[in-house]
Amino acid sequence: MKFLIGLLIGLLVMPLCIWLYLRAGSPPVATSDPALPFEEAIVHLPLHARIERELVKKPPVEASATNLEIGAHIYRQQCATCHGLYGIPVKFAKGMFPEAPQLWEPHRDGVVGVSDDPPGETYWKVANGIRLSGMPSFKKVLNETEMWQVSQLLANADKPLPPGVLTLLKQPLALDPAGPQ
Repeated sequence: MKFLIGLLIGLLVMPLCIWLYLRAGSPPVATSDPALPFEEAIVHLPLHARIERELVKKPPVEASATNLEIGAHIYRQQCATCHGLYGIPVKFAKGMFPEAPQLWEPHRDGVVGVSDDPPGETYWKVANGIRLSGMPSFKKVLNETEMWQVSQLLANADKPLPPGVLTLLKQPLALDPAGPQ
């Protein structure tokens, strides 16, 4: 009987304590706060499993000069504000949580952006977005071909790109002077 009473109190007290903790504003909610325990695992473990399950192995759009150039135009319009341009990182990305990766800068072992990911993985992220990361879904903004063109562009970020593509990616964005840069 004492066990059941203890279990019942535990089932009532724990949710009440959690509610009080949340209500008091104690959890890290600012982008400058450290991550919650297991926060990264909560998103990344199922994310990678789902991408692997739904990954399109053979992209329906090839990495031709035309598709890369169209992808660069789309990238400038839809992605560069958070992910930067070739040689032009976005300063406010460091204030995001998690930080928006700069897709034209080398990082882990010199890899440029997501060029080490298959195009299908990048396509999945562009199409579906990623919860708890600030990465939106573009399914209602871009059509399937446009999402593949951007994905092919990013998959080839570590390779020599056609001159027209590089020109597009090296031009600074025309932002409001009071804007984020």
